[in-house]
Amino acid sequence: QVQVVESGGGLVQAGGSLRLSCAASGRIFSINTMGWYRQAPGKQRELVAAISSGGSANYADFVKGRFTISRDNAKNTIYLQMNSLKPEDTAVYYCKWDALGYQYWGQGTQVTVSS
Repeated sequence: QVQVVESGGGLVQAGGSLRLSCAASGRIFSINTMGWYRQAPGKQRELVAAISSGGSANYADFVKGRFTISRDNAKNTIYLQMNSLKPEDTAVYYCKWDALGYQYWGQGTQVTVSS
């Protein structure tokens, strides 16, 4: 079993920044992928960014140049630095850990961007 806990959400004005953190604990496989997803009201959950334990990252087109994902393998933690936030970035942000066919989700953290 793997526990995934997000933190760092909040309310920010358009153009501002937030940093999200996600820590995984439990039966951690050293080779894994962790990622951030988001879900706005009435919309499907979508990938924001993901990063492998080797450091390979990929981003959704709508965040390229604004968001940066990073990880600290020693802490089993990933981060999402979000800059130039827009009202359309408002959503619940979820962290996912997956490896060898197993997937675990966090409870989500709310990000609200006011115009």
